[in-house]
Amino acid sequence: MTKQFDDIYAATAHIRDHCLCLHAQRAARALARRFDEALRPHGITSGQFSLLNVLNRPEPHSMGPVAKFLAMDRSTLTANLKPLERDGLVSVAVDPQDRRGRRLALTARGRKVLRAAMKVWQSEHAALEREMGVDPEPVRAGLRAIA
Repeated sequence: MTKQFDDIYAATAHIRDHCLCLHAQRAARALARRFDEALRPHGITSGQFSLLNVLNRPEPHSMGPVAKFLAMDRSTLTANLKPLERDGLVSVAVDPQDRRGRRLALTARGRKVLRAAMKVWQSEHAALEREMGVDPEPVRAGLRAIA
């Protein structure tokens, strides 16, 4: 341990005030709660909203790129897809070119829910950016650099 961290309580205070991981975790939880609440009337969570957006493409996606973009492993993606598939928002089909793979697509109902949820997201996101009191673009750029 360096001299700065000889005092365990001072080290804890330093980490509390400077740890990017801690602050990112806290912010992620607060943002998820905020957007979960805003999206609740549409029957989806903030995580499901993100997943629906990734799948909002003209052609179905394979699981690998979707999992990679969302920074999750395939088993976590599969678990996140199950309620969306059950609710008829997403279809999961065998990939005709590789029968071991799966192709993911929004259903018509999924597009309808996503379109309505986008309006909520737009309003909530604009309010969040105003509340931040700083230009959000450097924040986005910093987060993209990490991911």
